[in-house]
Amino acid sequence: MAVSVRTLDDGAWISVNDSRAVGVSQIWPIARHDFCECEIAHLLLEAFYDVGVDEHRIVAGVVGQCIDCGTEGSIDTLPVGRIIDGDFYAYDPGQVQSLLEPVEDPDTGTHRLSGRF
Repeated sequence: MAVSVRTLDDGAWISVNDSRAVGVSQIWPIARHDFCECEIAHLLLEAFYDVGVDEHRIVAGVVGQCIDCGTEGSIDTLPVGRIIDGDFYAYDPGQVQSLLEPVEDPDTGTHRLSGRF
């Protein structure tokens, strides 16, 4: 079953199947990351700049700030929910997510987080 995902309201929301599903201004605890020096980054999401489907997960490119150390930056693929039998189930922002180690782009030499956990 096809699932429609997009950002709305200048990156304030992720829409799944034409319904607002995930919004910014929530704090997401992120472990195993390279966002900042904190063991667990408590990331205050400020905007979504991209959204897509990675296997059965909805992943978003996000801009945010760690509320513990103040670091500002982005994560290319933050898992925000999953699709089961065509239905969307959002992840609880208050639960710690673990991202894999950064993946190097062989063409540019830059790193990004894989978004898989």
